[in-house]
Amino acid sequence: MQIVSCKYVVEQINGDYAMLRNLENPDSELKQVARGLLSEEIMEGTKLLYEFLQYSVIAGE
Repeated sequence: MQIVSCKYVVEQINGDYAMLRNLENPDSELKQVARGLLSEEIMEGTKLLYEFLQYSVIAGE
């Protein structure tokens, strides 16, 4: 089984949605994600790790 993980940064928060940029492929389109799937403390510039079908904040990066 291969573990799929991606790192994102919150580029923009727009109401109930956050726009995420893939850090490994910065030229890709922004990904729109419902804020209900993300940690309450996110803000623009927060780095996230997507792994095991969930998003978590990357501390200290």
